[in-house]
Amino acid sequence: MAPDDAALIENEAAPFGEDREYGRLDPVEDPLVEAPPRYPDEGYPDEREIGEVEPAVARAPGDVVVPARIAVAPSRLRRPSRRVLLAALAIIAILAVAWFLWHRGGDSSAAGRAQFGGPMPVATAQAQKGDMPVTLAELGTVAPLATVTVKTQINGQLVAVAFQEGQMVKKGDFLAQIDPRPYQVALAQAEGQLAKDQAALRDAQLDLARYRTLVAQNSIARQTLDTQAATVQQDIGVVQADQAQVDTQKLNLTYCHIVAPVGGRVGLRQVDAGNYVQVSDANGIVVITQLQPISVLFTVPEDNLPAVLKRVGSGATLTVTAYDRSGSIKLDTGRLDTIDNVIDTTTGTVKMRAVFDNTEGILFPNQFVNVQLLVDTLKDTVLVPTSAIQRGAPGTFVYVVKPDETVTVQTVELGPTDGVHQAVTKGLEPGQSIVTDGADRLKEGAKVSLAAGAGSAATAGGGASGENPAGAAASPAGGQDQASTGHQRGGHRGQGQAQGQSPGQSQSQGQGQSQGQSQSAP
Repeated sequence: MAPDDAALIENEAAPFGEDREYGRLDPVEDPLVEAPPRYPDEGYPDEREIGEVEPAVARAPGDVVVPARIAVAPSRLRRPSRRVLLAALAIIAILAVAWFLWHRGGDSSAAGRAQFGGPMPVATAQAQKGDMPVTLAELGTVAPLATVTVKTQINGQLVAVAFQEGQMVKKGDFLAQIDPRPYQVALAQAEGQLAKDQAALRDAQLDLARYRTLVAQNSIARQTLDTQAATVQQDIGVVQADQAQVDTQKLNLTYCHIVAPVGGRVGLRQVDAGNYVQVSDANGIVVITQLQPISVLFTVPEDNLPAVLKRVGSGATLTVTAYDRSGSIKLDTGRLDTIDNVIDTTTGTVKMRAVFDNTEGILFPNQFVNVQLLVDTLKDTVLVPTSAIQRGAPGTFVYVVKPDETVTVQTVELGPTDGVHQAVTKGLEPGQSIVTDGADRLKEGAKVSLAAGAGSAATAGGGASGENPAGAAASPAGGQDQASTGHQRGGHRGQGQAQGQSPGQSQSQGQGQSQGQSQSAP
């Protein structure tokens, strides 16, 4: 402790109240006391500015001596500048946008030019006249016209099985044989009894003739003649009963030879040769399913029933085409055979049955198929691709390309559709050019240009075929149909109206897709 910095403390052992001499304390010579770091990862700095030590001063007797305070200078380290981070992020964002624009290719360039007043590239097609088939597409189930369980009609031992499982048989083909010997013996016995009773009848008849002669000569009583006449009638009855027994045994012998009652495909064998079969057996010997011809059961919504009944009532034969479950492969063509006499109140549908020759055997019992019922055909109607139909605030419309290569909105009324072509009943004329692709970016009076590779690829075609895949069936009433099971079928084309849309924000429809299913961004 330096004499000029602090005074010595004397008389430390003096009693309380006596004069004491107070002086200044020496500066603290302990190691530096440093402030904790402001950030956990900052650590303690190697160098800090240490201020002067403020000495503790004793002021009066009894006062507590205040220890010295050490002033510590703040850290010299600094956080990275926020501006540097923001600048780095901005550079990264600019590079990402530039890379994206460079990879967008020609389409984005064309769209960009159109956005700044250039012509919009579109695909077009011409409206043409053609025939549009009006069909109903439904889901059906293949059902055989006859399913027969072949059973024995007599009891006996099965001695032979003449069919192969799964083979096709015709009506009358031999299937199985039951041991006929017991029935042959029974037949011989019945024939013997018949011969015996026939002889007795002849004897009674001769006696009756003699009795009549004797009665005429008054040689016997009249009662004897009447008794003999009754005996003859009894013998006649006995002979008839014997003849019935003979016929029964002959019939049993024919039952020993089992033949196919219908033509069709035989199933799995239910009993093997050597077993004793009886009439009471539930499973029988085999099951035969008739496949040629075969039927398909399907349902039609009650709203479409009047159109079908009208055509059937006029004597027309309605064609029914069967497709596989995917609706892409045609299986067979048949005709409408029967319409049920009631409507199912649960589903609002009526059952119908179509008959198919099934000469190739493609249709199989209990198979699910898509069927198309051809109700009518619209002749010489205006046809356009379904992708040209738009829906928005004006209603249902198309974009018509004018000679000056601008488009105008033309409202139309729709007829049936087959999923690829749409019949237009009002609003278009054959030969008018309409937009089929790119309509979602158009508006009234927009300038357009024909996109490369478009043109004839988007033509409406010369007409719709009468045999369309099941997933593209033409439906009546403006293309709107109801599914008989409550589910959307492949051939039911919804015509939902999009509300509150402008022509530039219309629903565009892809080629071959259901109308009103996809909405493209403006």
